[in-house]
Amino acid sequence: MRRFLQRVRFIFNVRKFIPFLFRFFASKEVSMQKKLLSCLLLIGYIVFPFDLIPDFFVFFGMLDDVAVFMFVLQQMVKMAPPQLKEQYGIQG
Repeated sequence: MRRFLQRVRFIFNVRKFIPFLFRFFASKEVSMQKKLLSCLLLIGYIVFPFDLIPDFFVFFGMLDDVAVFMFVLQQMVKMAPPQLKEQYGIQG
């Protein structure tokens, strides 16, 4: 249950990710490999329109898109240095 609540809190803190993403890609503390992997994940999410649940099921179709997007953001947070996470109040 605790992990579920952390994920819900993570979803509602998405607005913190825009400055976090800029800093993540501008930081010299993050290796080029991690930046490249993050770019590939983000581009892959945008370019490949594979859906587990088709979008014509309005709510459920969008839910799997949100889940994939949140997964990509969580992976980026895990790759970020601890001081960057602390600066933006993001827990990973």
